[in-house]
Amino acid sequence: MRTRIATPLLLATACSLAAASTAHAAEWTMATPYGDASFHTQNTKQFAEDVAEATDGELTITVHSGGALVSHGEIKPSVRRGTIDAGEVFLSILSNDDPIFEVDTLPGVAGSYDDAYALWEATKPMITELFAYEGLIPLYAVAWPAQGIYTAEPLTDPAQFDGLRVRAPNINTQRFVDNLGGSPTETEESDIPTAFSTGRVDAMITSSSTGNSMAAWDYVTDYTDANLWLPKNIVFISQRSFDRLDEATQEALMEAAARAEERGWQMSRDNNDESLAALKENGISVSEPNADVAAALQAAGDELFADWQSRADDEAKQALETYRAQRSN
Repeated sequence: MRTRIATPLLLATACSLAAASTAHAAEWTMATPYGDASFHTQNTKQFAEDVAEATDGELTITVHSGGALVSHGEIKPSVRRGTIDAGEVFLSILSNDDPIFEVDTLPGVAGSYDDAYALWEATKPMITELFAYEGLIPLYAVAWPAQGIYTAEPLTDPAQFDGLRVRAPNINTQRFVDNLGGSPTETEESDIPTAFSTGRVDAMITSSSTGNSMAAWDYVTDYTDANLWLPKNIVFISQRSFDRLDEATQEALMEAAARAEERGWQMSRDNNDESLAALKENGISVSEPNADVAAALQAAGDELFADWQSRADDEAKQALETYRAQRSN
């Protein structure tokens, strides 16, 4: 049997073919403000791995976590400008762009995972349209566990909110704290330990998940599981980056995104259970608000909702009504 000898011409041809096959491989950069301990980041990194595997390396996404590459507030502008290809943000930090982005931080609107997902489905068309206007494509959104209140003493009296410096990660939470009589302080998740240790904040409104990942027991003693709202993170990409991909890669990307959304919501449910257990194991007292505190939270929430209605346009209000009609059936 003859042995085929690789001549210089054959080697050159092979190298040219190999180069051609990799010439169109895309390498994306993605930024997220959340640390590696966050289930959101874990889900995002799994999404990137799924994309690389599904496309045989034709699209790779490098995830830069913890705000190391781009600060939270600059992630969306950076994707829009094309300096990075993809990003993940807390959806409600975009509320200055349109009130629809803060609808998931209105108390009483969605108090369960099923409600929160139905709200996402009802508002997704409008959110997608607003993103498209800026040359962006939403890939998926995942809820955090319900928000509660961390304090350095049991929260038993609404008067305790007076002047209380509360970590509030978005404008709607800041308004809510104002309505309670507190003093809101905007603090990124990664800066929570420093904010407490330096006295910039006395309390915080956030999820069981963040309290666990940030070792809240080092600076607070109590968690009031108030089930205020279930806010979401949203993952999105540049339309221009997407358009440069071939059709098969685009399809694989979107399929991986759909799996990431489904996986992420289950991860959130699981993480809530795990985080509540961890808080208790580390000495934090977990309780529901008493009647007086619950009434104060309700009043502050009603005021917040009235303010939202005064700013929202008809399309946003209709999206909310669509959601409520669906949930009432």
